[in-house]
Amino acid sequence: MPQRLLTISRSDARKLALSRQHLSAARPPADATGLRTVLRSLRYLQLDPVSVVAPSHELVLWSRLGPRAGAQLPTLWWQERWLFEYWAHAAALVLTEDYPVHRVSMDGYPPKNLSFTSTWMAANGQLSEHILRRLAEGAPLPTDAFEDRSVMDWPSSGWTAGRNVERMLTFLWLQGRIMVAGRAAGQRLWGLPDACLPADADRVAVSPREMVTTATEHTLRALGVARPLDLKQYFVRGKYDGLPEVLRTLTGEGRVVPVKVEDAPTGSETWYVHADALAELEAIRAGDWQGRTALLSPFDNLINDRRLTERLWGFAFRNEMYVPKAKREYGYYLLPILHGDRLVGRTSPRFDKSRGVLLVEGLYLEPDTKPTAALCRAVTAQLADLAALVGATGIEYGDKVPDRWRPLLG
Repeated sequence: MPQRLLTISRSDARKLALSRQHLSAARPPADATGLRTVLRSLRYLQLDPVSVVAPSHELVLWSRLGPRAGAQLPTLWWQERWLFEYWAHAAALVLTEDYPVHRVSMDGYPPKNLSFTSTWMAANGQLSEHILRRLAEGAPLPTDAFEDRSVMDWPSSGWTAGRNVERMLTFLWLQGRIMVAGRAAGQRLWGLPDACLPADADRVAVSPREMVTTATEHTLRALGVARPLDLKQYFVRGKYDGLPEVLRTLTGEGRVVPVKVEDAPTGSETWYVHADALAELEAIRAGDWQGRTALLSPFDNLINDRRLTERLWGFAFRNEMYVPKAKREYGYYLLPILHGDRLVGRTSPRFDKSRGVLLVEGLYLEPDTKPTAALCRAVTAQLADLAALVGATGIEYGDKVPDRWRPLLG
């Protein structure tokens, strides 16, 4: 007879996710050890060029470790090369110890469905050879250091039109033939892997089956609880060939445990929990859990999968940066508000560097969230912490705030 699935509540699933993401209880210490601990849990930090308040990867670390965490990052990134830039599910900082896993994606690029990319790269062999020869000279180089020696233009009516060098650099990066060696004024500097990876880094790709297995375990450890669909969205996005068999094997070995989330919108789905998180789950089910309040980057690891966010948290989040201004419901740059084990609203902050002021253009609560004084104090404390992160000397609130909070905002 098949064993009956362990059944957990949606609240327990959320609390486990927060525990695994270092968004519950007290913050870890904002030192190198704490930073490594958090990064080993998350496995990636998404990079995004928009910096309305602070860069997204700094916000992710701030939510978990506090304002001083970002100061530790350049050492791990550029000096120790403990991290490197690659494409996870998006452009991201990933762990160098995961290089053999990402090597599978590198060796498989471009995939068969991008046949034109293969054709274009083959036609422009002179350009790729020119880039590799220049980088072999040793110095990290920006994009404009390379000549456009293409014989076939990249066809586009959008932002890639006429940018053959940028296209080739991107494709060589995705293949792992070049890497990001540094940054100057926010622009990438390119180099060869020998100059960008530690001498003792393992560069040998794992097998595709090992990639799926490792990615599955990393994702389950990071998310706490996930469905097969969610596993394909977090760490390395891809086809995940053989995932059902991998899950059966991991289940049989006792490394993952299937569970049912009893009050999820689709209650018949099978979710999975990693064996490493079972002790935390049991403590949570016994009532041993302490939440906290945090503001999350719009690209935070906890909420990056919008479908999972809505399924598990009942929170519909849309990044309105890409919505025309007249159609925005809340604002250009939105930080979801975490309070306890719920996402209770969102705020729209902007750092006015010319005045040194953090402008909070809006504070919006979910319809079922009561605007209590205690919640106001918790949220404004986090906004004060955010102001400290960016170096703002003051905070100004706009008109779009809960009516009951206006007298409390000063």
